[in-house]
Amino acid sequence: MSRTRFRAIVLLTSLGVCGAALAQTPVPFPRPGDPQKPPTTGRPMPTTEEPAPDERILGVPVYPTAQFIGSFDAGRGQRYYLFGSNASFIEVVNYYKNVLKQKGELVYDEPPVHEFDVGRYREETMAFPPGVTVKDYTWGGSQGYLNPKRGAEPARFKTIVMIVPVSPGGAP
Repeated sequence: MSRTRFRAIVLLTSLGVCGAALAQTPVPFPRPGDPQKPPTTGRPMPTTEEPAPDERILGVPVYPTAQFIGSFDAGRGQRYYLFGSNASFIEVVNYYKNVLKQKGELVYDEPPVHEFDVGRYREETMAFPPGVTVKDYTWGGSQGYLNPKRGAEPARFKTIVMIVPVSPGGAP
């Protein structure tokens, strides 16, 4: 290897190491007597509890004993809504088979996930196809989906239902 090439490699390696060291932001250690700061999660914590959407917004009924967990931004102006139930996966799937008058599709055997299409998917304007997805959270001995509301009953849900409304944003 030529001397010039060797110098260039050493110089580039040095710059890479120095650049990485300069890019790190030092974090001071806490000292006794420093005020305690609450931990941050990088996202704002909700100050009020979100109300459960009704069938008019969702376009489909909610399983009768299901509890609203929350709604989430799916992208492209869509939202999806999660509900938890302690009814069995089979009970919830059979309910939607009867109410939606379709058999849907078992998309996964392990853990069981069943989907029902409720509207036409438009790839250019939607992130998710409109539908109802039911998932068994007790498969394989799992204790269930942890209830995100602290101290609420039940502590875990056996089955989760995700509803993606037909209209974007969940609006009628």
